[in-house]
Amino acid sequence: MRYSPDGTRVVSSGDKTIRIWDAESGTIIGEPLTGHTAGVHCVAHSPDGRHIISGSSDHTIRIWDADTGTALGNPLEGHTSWVRSVAYSPDGQYIISGSDDCTIRIWDAETGTATRNPLNGHTSQVLSVAYSPDGRHIISGSKDRTIRIWDAETGTEVVNPLEGHAAAVRSVAYSPEGRHIISGSEDRTIRVWNAENGTAVGNPLQGHTIWVSCVAYSPDGRQIISGSADRTIRIWDAETGTAVGQALEGHSRVVNSVAYSPDGRYIISGSGDRAIRIWDAETGTAVGHRPEGHVRVVGSVAYSPDGRHIISGSDDGTIWIWDALTGAAVGNPLKGHTHLVQSVAYSPDGRHIISGSHDGTIRIWDAENGTAIGNPLEGHTHGVKSVAYSPDGRYIISGSTDHTIRIWDAENGAAVGNPIEGHAGSVESVAYSPDGRRIISGSDDHTIRIWDVENGTTVGKPMEGHTYGVRSVAYSPDGSHIISGSGDSTIRIWDAENGTAVGNPLEGHTGLVTCIAYSPDGRHIISGSTDHTIRIWDAETGAALGSPLEGHAATVGSVAYSSDQQRIVSGSQDGTTRVWDPFPYVPIRPSSCNPVHTRFGVKPDMGGWVRDEDGGLLYWVPYDIRAGVHSPALLTIPLTSRVRSVSLDFDDFAFGTSWTQIFKSATS
Repeated sequence: MRYSPDGTRVVSSGDKTIRIWDAESGTIIGEPLTGHTAGVHCVAHSPDGRHIISGSSDHTIRIWDADTGTALGNPLEGHTSWVRSVAYSPDGQYIISGSDDCTIRIWDAETGTATRNPLNGHTSQVLSVAYSPDGRHIISGSKDRTIRIWDAETGTEVVNPLEGHAAAVRSVAYSPEGRHIISGSEDRTIRVWNAENGTAVGNPLQGHTIWVSCVAYSPDGRQIISGSADRTIRIWDAETGTAVGQALEGHSRVVNSVAYSPDGRYIISGSGDRAIRIWDAETGTAVGHRPEGHVRVVGSVAYSPDGRHIISGSDDGTIWIWDALTGAAVGNPLKGHTHLVQSVAYSPDGRHIISGSHDGTIRIWDAENGTAIGNPLEGHTHGVKSVAYSPDGRYIISGSTDHTIRIWDAENGAAVGNPIEGHAGSVESVAYSPDGRRIISGSDDHTIRIWDVENGTTVGKPMEGHTYGVRSVAYSPDGSHIISGSGDSTIRIWDAENGTAVGNPLEGHTGLVTCIAYSPDGRHIISGSTDHTIRIWDAETGAALGSPLEGHAATVGSVAYSSDQQRIVSGSQDGTTRVWDPFPYVPIRPSSCNPVHTRFGVKPDMGGWVRDEDGGLLYWVPYDIRAGVHSPALLTIPLTSRVRSVSLDFDDFAFGTSWTQIFKSATS
């Protein structure tokens, strides 16, 4: 059982069929996927969500179209026994499978052919396989009690087998950043391993009373979940190995599969009791359905040119317009897309809004009244990841998972010329140069490309240096530099004239860099990450400025500066849009003397405590208002009924022994 990459669907198996479910309503989508002649043991989505793979007791792997449910090509044949585990490579080019025949096989995802001889080494059934986040390594867990790490290119073992479990290894997984491996075993324990050298990290995680059948990391890597034959799911702190809260109880038979939703807010579990359950990842309570509103992902945000409004696009297929000063919604949501909205932008004059969607279309909206202008712009064959206006507002560009960039006439919506082709992966981000003569694009193929707007040809060679997909690109305001943010957790600065790297990569984020932007004066760079933070950098030196901006409870998917540089806006998978003072200083009153201004994050920790920069306890935030907390320097725009905006009043704040100076008894 697995979530789709966008979190909108769940795919499950149990008999000879595969079923697809709506993750929000829990209803079955379409008919069961049929074709296997025996039980289906494992399923997985391709990284782009377009395909599903399944492994079966009939010894085969099948590939399915995720939208139509039709089988693609012939079954992948080669294993001589049950297929226990399947997975895609991060770039979607390869499929791996583990089998009771003691081997791992690697397949070309496009053709379905085996790419090499089977990987041999295990002396018993291979029960679980997974790729490393960078796609360079494969791990496998076996009934022979070991975990093995393989070079994905050569098929050779990288280190000696990881030994320590006293029984079969039922499940293995990499941490999101690839530094650690976790394994769940029939010896009732979970172990954490160093992915580089294969050594055990800390003591085994103990708590389950029967074998551990499945393990997984949360998207931010901070927690581990495990399912067991004791019919429970447990959540663990990935750093300390301690159990977080009580076991999640509700299933009546063995828990065979667990997974986090892409935004980390929910856990799904599948069991031998034939039930799929959804749990709140923070409280551990079962949820009947998801709350309404933007509860998964705010994928894109932007300021209007005059700084008075903010727009946000979400996985619910809508765009909202907000008052940038008060955070109040302006009018009703803009509706028309049939799938998640992945990118939004204002026209240079602020009169129009454009949106790009996973439904493969771009829409143009009237920014004043929110009505759609004309028909959708159609031409891409897959989802639209990024949209932008030309500086003069006459043209629109779009980048897509179909590997192409398209240029459109902003007045009539007609395509201008042929699609621009060259990338070998999804085009994640596009932008115009300030003079409108060039376009830049960042792709999952790890490169940035510069294109001539007039003829659509590549200018110079691709810019290479990132070791993972490029998620975001931008020009400096003067057009002299280009910045790129990548899944390798770094930001790079490039010379826009010759495409060479300028200085060293900007390092500091502990997760994928999902979005970047320049300040209007070009002196600063901001970045958002899966580590839940926003960072500010000196564009000239590459040095980090101050501490990370903390407050979001999930991946930051989009960031932007206001035109006057006084505010930063961010959109997150926690369902909120936040507005920040780039350098907030929050007043702390240690005594009745003059206030002392110190900068600190306003994000409560797992226990609800907000701490000062030295780690001291400042105040505690009740759970039910925690997601909406903000300081005087921060505005929170909640996009779901579950989140309330909570402003902190520091007029009578004190800490340490000085709290007695402002304490008021209940009777006073």
